[in-house]
Amino acid sequence: MKKAEKIYRILDANFNRSREGMRVLEEVVRFGSGSLGLQRSLKKYRHELSNVLKTFLVDPKTLLDARDTRSDVGRQEITLEGARIDLADVFMANAQRVKESLRALEEFSKLVDTKASQKIKKIRFEIYAIEQKAVPALETLRDHLSGKDGKGNVVPAGGSGHSGRRRRSSASR
Repeated sequence: MKKAEKIYRILDANFNRSREGMRVLEEVVRFGSGSLGLQRSLKKYRHELSNVLKTFLVDPKTLLDARDTRSDVGRQEITLEGARIDLADVFMANAQRVKESLRALEEFSKLVDTKASQKIKKIRFEIYAIEQKAVPALETLRDHLSGKDGKGNVVPAGGSGHSGRRRRSSASR
């Protein structure tokens, strides 16, 4: 395999990884937090990344032709990839995936298309900002669904500070 083909495989894998991850983030925000603004921002940057690919100095078909999933040594599932507990966890895992793949795209694009590298860098920093806005809302959702208040404290059923059973006064004993 030629040096250029190796670079194209890396670029292809990371374009796919970042767009897939952004789509997952978009779905979590759309259906989990119900934030239209964050959902639209994620969609906007996913489309911007697709546009970077369309205008990339290396033809997308060339990247696709370099793809070789059968001999990809990183294809095996990692144990941690199978463990997700809730929407916030799915979001955080995929946000990390997106940031890492955008960083890889940024670095390897410098070898073939420096303008694209700068566009990818801007998208990466926008994802950082979106993550910073989305995570608190998703953690609040996690706490709500798990019966905790916004500070992580367990809230008894009914939301009051007592168990719901009436205590008998000492006079009635």
